[in-house]
Amino acid sequence: QLQTVESGGGLVQPGGSLRLSCAPSGFTLAYYNVGWFRQAPGKEREGISCISKSDGTTYYADSVKGRFIISRDKAENLVYLQMNSLKAEDSAVYYCAADAVTSAQDMCARRPFTPFGSWGPGAQVTVSS
Repeated sequence: QLQTVESGGGLVQPGGSLRLSCAPSGFTLAYYNVGWFRQAPGKEREGISCISKSDGTTYYADSVKGRFIISRDKAENLVYLQMNSLKAEDSAVYYCAADAVTSAQDMCARRPFTPFGSWGPGAQVTVSS
């Protein structure tokens, strides 16, 4: 079963930055498309950034484009989400997911996206002064 664990969340002031990490449980992320998702209270979970396993093509929701960067560290078997210029509306629980079949573009676009395995615990990000 594919399981990922998120880390790096926290409290940050508006305009600040955070970097989230996505770690796999017992598999190699390089062989999977990986997506970052977030869910704010009272809202559905949404895909915000995804990266393709084949050529590293990245996809971003309009709400985070130009501020967030998704990247892979194959040596460390991690996927990161660098979040810059954070806004109060970025506050949410952030999740990552890996999928070998669903394209990265579809992972981010599908509403809802259901991972083959299970969702991890998520990382709380709170943007507040």
